[in-house]
Parts: sequence; C-alpha cells; structure tokens
Amino acid sequence: MAHQWQLRLERARSEAALARRRSQEVEPAHRLVARNLERDWHEQLSVLAQLERDYSESVPAVSRAISEAERHRILQLVHDLPAVWQATTTTHAERKQVVRWLMKDVTLTTLATTIRIHVRWHTPACSTLEVPRPQPTFVTRRTAPEVIEHVRHLAQDPTDLQIADRLNAPGYQSSQGRAFSASKVAWLRSAYGITSGCPLGPVACPTGRRGDGRWSAQGAAAQLNVSVSTMADWCKVGKLDGVQVTPGGPWWVTLTPAVVAALRKPVRQYKPRRASNVCDER
Repeated sequence: MAHQWQLRLERARSEAALARRRSQEVEPAHRLVARNLERDWHEQLSVLAQLERDYSESVPAVSRAISEAERHRILQLVHDLPAVWQATTTTHAERKQVVRWLMKDVTLTTLATTIRIHVRWHTPACSTLEVPRPQPTFVTRRTAPEVIEHVRHLAQDPTDLQIADRLNAPGYQSSQGRAFSASKVAWLRSAYGITSGCPLGPVACPTGRRGDGRWSAQGAAAQLNVSVSTMADWCKVGKLDGVQVTPGGPWWVTLTPAVVAALRKPVRQYKPRRASNVCDER
C-alpha cells in the first residue's frame, strides 16, 4: 500500500515538474500559450498537494514510548518553530505537515496591486497580511531594457553574431537566463523594430554596402566590373577579403581604393559598325 502511494506521489511530482518547465520555456511573445501552460502548472500543483494531503491522512501515525529526555527536547522545539523549519533534516513534506497542524484555512483576496492573505489558525487567532501581486510571465521574462538599448546602439555596424558576442562578454543574459545567439539578437531586433546596419542577406541592404563598410557580392562585382562568380572565386582563394557566415551563404567583401585600382576590369567599349558604301555602277 505504501509503495503504491509513493508511486502516485512520484508521478504527480514528475508531472508538476514537467508542467513547470513547459511554462518557463515558452516564448514571452506567445502570451496565450504562456497563460495556458501556467494554468496547467498550477493545476498539477493542486493535484500534487491534494495527493499529499490524502497520503498524510491515510498513513496511520506511529505511536511509541518516548523517554523523558526526548519529551523535554520536543517541548523545547515547540517554542522554537524556526529551528524545526530551517533544520536540514526537515523534509518539504514535514514542513507541509507542520503548516497543516498550525493553519485551519487560508483565504486569498485579489486586490488592484496586492493580494490579501487571511489566515485562520487552529487556535482562535487570525492573521492578515498583504503581498504584492506577482507579475505575469510575459513581464518577468521580458528582456532587460538596458540590453535592448545595447542592441539598438550596436545594430548599425556589427552583425547579429558580433552583437551577441559583445552582449555575452560582460555577462548579459536573455530573458530565459541564457547566452545570446545571432538568432536571439535577430528576434529582438524584429520584436523592437530595430533595423540592422549589417544584415546577413543582401536583400536587406539595397545600397549594396553595409554599416561595417563591406559590399555585397553583387555590389562588389559591380565595383570591379566582374561577374559575381568571379568575385566569389577571388574571395575563396583569398584574393579579396570576403566573409561568408555560413557555407553557401552570401559573401560580404571589403573593397579599399587600392584593391579597386588593382582588380577593377576596364569597361569594354563597343563601337558601332560602319555601314559599307555600295556604289551602283551605271
């Protein structure tokens, strides 16, 4: 019987932990999903709490004779509840049982900015206190304003990957407590309407030149009067200073006046053909 109870408790704890992880891992922008997952989490916690209450009531108390010294020690602990509560040997289940022995019921009243807690003890005494209302998940998991300002300030020159490195260097973390990545920076820019001066794709750079001075493959090819494939070959063999973030991705090239002067192909001049004079002999 006790083994079956332990299995049920373990399964309930596992489901509550899984619901907690799902609630914490959802993106803040998905507010409806976040609220549903948070509600599921609280429902699993309620199921677990009810199961623990049922278990504590079904297990018979073990009675045994105690010595006078043990009785004296117990009476001392009665007057030092913090010591019992904070002891490393006290389990969470035992702390919950202590609360059930002391409290008769608890009433929560939601106010504008606080929650009023009314506690009735098993004695005639009552206690009332107010605590601040917890903020919604999409607020607590919102990226820090200073991080957004850093991204806004850096977005003109570095790429998203370079911005992520600069945020990670001093120890900034995302709303989920993780290091930044290029995709995370791109998501923040999109969410807060921040335009990148150094996009990875040439479509987002209509002028052909990024904020860091590099030219797109098409822009560099036009400057050198060569084809895009020739320009790409020069980048691969190191003839040009080109960067490619991902294999097969677009090239971004640095062109200095000296490089342009050395590699620029002359523009071919096409002269129109002269019409041949045909003399009619008469």
